[in-house]
Amino acid sequence: MPHFGRRLAALTAALTVSVTTGAISPAFADERQTDKDPTATGYGGAVSTVDPEASAAAIEVLRKGGNAVDAAVAAAATLGVTEPYSAGIGGGGYFVYYDAKSRKVSTIDGRETAPAGISHDAFIDPASPKDNPKPYNFTPELVTSGVSVGVPGTPATWERALERWGSISLGDALKPAIKVADRGFVVDDTFRSQTKDNQVRFEAFTSTKDLYLPGGQLPEVGSVFKNHDLADTYRLLARKGMDAFYTGPLAEEIAKTVQAPPKSPDTKLPVPVGSMTAKDLANYKALDQKPTHVNYRGYDVYGMAPSSSGGTTVGESLNILDVFDLPDLKKDQPAVLHHYLEASALAFADRAAYVGDPAFVDVPTKALTDPVFGKERACELDPAHAATKPVAAGDVKSYDGTCPVDPAALPDEKDTENISTTNMTVSDKWGNVVEYTLTIEQTGGSGIVVPGRGFLLNNELTDFSTVYSATDPNRIEPGKRPRSSMSPTILLKDDKPFLALGSPGGSTIITTVLQTLVNRIDLGMSIPDAIAAPRAAQRNTAKVTAEPAFIDKYGAVLTSRFGHEFTPSGDSFSSASEIGAATAIEFLKDGRVLAAAEPVRRGGGSAMVVKPAK
Repeated sequence: MPHFGRRLAALTAALTVSVTTGAISPAFADERQTDKDPTATGYGGAVSTVDPEASAAAIEVLRKGGNAVDAAVAAAATLGVTEPYSAGIGGGGYFVYYDAKSRKVSTIDGRETAPAGISHDAFIDPASPKDNPKPYNFTPELVTSGVSVGVPGTPATWERALERWGSISLGDALKPAIKVADRGFVVDDTFRSQTKDNQVRFEAFTSTKDLYLPGGQLPEVGSVFKNHDLADTYRLLARKGMDAFYTGPLAEEIAKTVQAPPKSPDTKLPVPVGSMTAKDLANYKALDQKPTHVNYRGYDVYGMAPSSSGGTTVGESLNILDVFDLPDLKKDQPAVLHHYLEASALAFADRAAYVGDPAFVDVPTKALTDPVFGKERACELDPAHAATKPVAAGDVKSYDGTCPVDPAALPDEKDTENISTTNMTVSDKWGNVVEYTLTIEQTGGSGIVVPGRGFLLNNELTDFSTVYSATDPNRIEPGKRPRSSMSPTILLKDDKPFLALGSPGGSTIITTVLQTLVNRIDLGMSIPDAIAAPRAAQRNTAKVTAEPAFIDKYGAVLTSRFGHEFTPSGDSFSSASEIGAATAIEFLKDGRVLAAAEPVRRGGGSAMVVKPAK
């Protein structure tokens, strides 16, 4: 049960009021992290996240001798407290790790899976006509449901990462998050606005309403939010390990919550139920797998292979762009941005046509990241004109890098991937690096809190195509991982780290990472400026989705000169018009590290280093 209180005297102290009893107990805000600095330069390790409590948790672990993996798990667990609408143990993600000793990059696929009992027509509204079946309305029915909940992968990811590369126990890694959950964190504008955006959905469930809307009220900015239920759940996992999540009473409770969501008696939302069982949880495995790899202008770029489409789509885009001498065009930013938008559209066409869970679909990862295929796809990029969208997919079975080419059929895809996720970048004094993107899908996930456990369940299965087609690589199937866009990315130069970056943002994760790389490498921006620059996302659609600042700065010239059309960013789930919320660490030539986060988006991020440079 959360507690709320008003700050006193400019956050130097606070009173926490018990919602259930009205009792008042002292709490001191000077223990809580509220200041955010989007950049930090120094030595001994660094971290960049969206939240100062999470960044502070990672720095605490690093200062005590932990490594980047230990610190990443500590930060991720803390984000489950302070960014509960974007991440947590009810979700999944992708973990990319550079090992300084071996100079190798490895990954863990912690994506959620569909329950064994799910059917191909799980997203079809049973009330629709039998002769013309229709899917549930995406919002609010499908996103706020048990049927959209996938088997969580985040706990297994933490456990596997610590087993392979960590130096401390899971219990020690969870200590900072337990502390934050117990003592609370200071509510900011972003947390309040995200709660408000989800108020109707949260009110649909007794457990969610009790946790995030006690007494039916939104949390006030400056108040202190505590989550003792989540602290207790973390304590359970610290004592008994992740078996306590995937088996036993907690697993039974998760399955029950999916099958029979705790609906409020007065809700009007239909809330379709799911089929997840405790056996589904017991059978979950986080997967070790090889990263994707391309070379871009002398940098080795490593990303996440399918089930994520991030590594293949970012990689293919870079292979297309590598054909063009963009650094020579850097004084002509509109021309560089035109190439970026067109390359992204081509890669998204291939993403839709070919990428799904490789356990179920023969994904041509090697072809999609082949520079020869990228060169052939570059034949379709007109440096002077925007192509009519959607563009066709390339032919991965027959290519030789020469022009002209006969394109394959146009992909038919409606993007249902939502924008809320979170990302972190961590390095340590030994030179190890973690890039980790984790999520519960849209802001607030399914909207369903597991009663008494303090965490929201994901709605990741909405990333499947909503209507089943046997030829769709992202069709829904039992045990399958839905296609993701998460793109944690690490760049090496001569086998040593140059840059690590990632972002939240649904399918705009891919474009955010890609645009940031173009900004940094081709346009020569510093990494803080590359992150702060206004963004646009071309995902093979008739119009480019762009932040208002991008349209104001580049819209007119990109329209008149190249023929691009724009639509402002924003969606039906959030009041924000931002694209992404990137984090990054750049490794400077003099041995320092530069951690960078968003200066403005999502209220600004938090970058910290162990030993600040003087």
